[in-house]
Amino acid sequence: MKAHTRETQATMTPEKSLQFLKEGNQRFQSNLKANRNLLEQVNDTSEGQFPFATILSCIDSRVSAELVFDQGLGDIFSVRIAGNFVNEDILGSMEFACKLAGTKLIVVLGHTSCGAVKGACDDAKLGNLTTMLGKIKPAVEAVKEPTDASLRNSKNLEFVDNVSHMNVKLTIDRIHAESPVLSEMEKNGEIKIVGAMYDINTGGVTFFE
Repeated sequence: MKAHTRETQATMTPEKSLQFLKEGNQRFQSNLKANRNLLEQVNDTSEGQFPFATILSCIDSRVSAELVFDQGLGDIFSVRIAGNFVNEDILGSMEFACKLAGTKLIVVLGHTSCGAVKGACDDAKLGNLTTMLGKIKPAVEAVKEPTDASLRNSKNLEFVDNVSHMNVKLTIDRIHAESPVLSEMEKNGEIKIVGAMYDINTGGVTFFE
């Protein structure tokens, strides 16, 4: 499989880009890989890059977007931060990726048993981590069940995963609210912004559609 070129990127639509990622995750779950020569892709992309998707995911070592979607060099922009939330720097990166570099899809990818979400659920305090986890707190508060405080912590994995799911949704809301550039592109059909969850037990990605 060759690296994307200006011409192949131009043929990609938001829907086709999403399908590419779904097919890549199916390959990953089946322990298959597309036939690609990475060193050849180094050479192919040396004078330019034409990725089709931008993926915001967690720094979790088990959730490498390139691996779980079976993508090669030059295929995707990968933005990683604990808890996969956005700030103005990440939004700016996404605006560059879509408006200037031509990607057709943004995926906000959460995952099960997320350590950052667990920390937010437990109201963990540690240096700069305290401020960072504050970005995830709105998702904790938005998940109303269970109401019993003793069940609203990292020991309750169902609660943790529900907060992760909510965090993805709220992150997409923030993208819409805080990036007029991306909102307008989506309104015009130039890009699609979707959420997804990665299951660390199966390797499967479930998209919110």
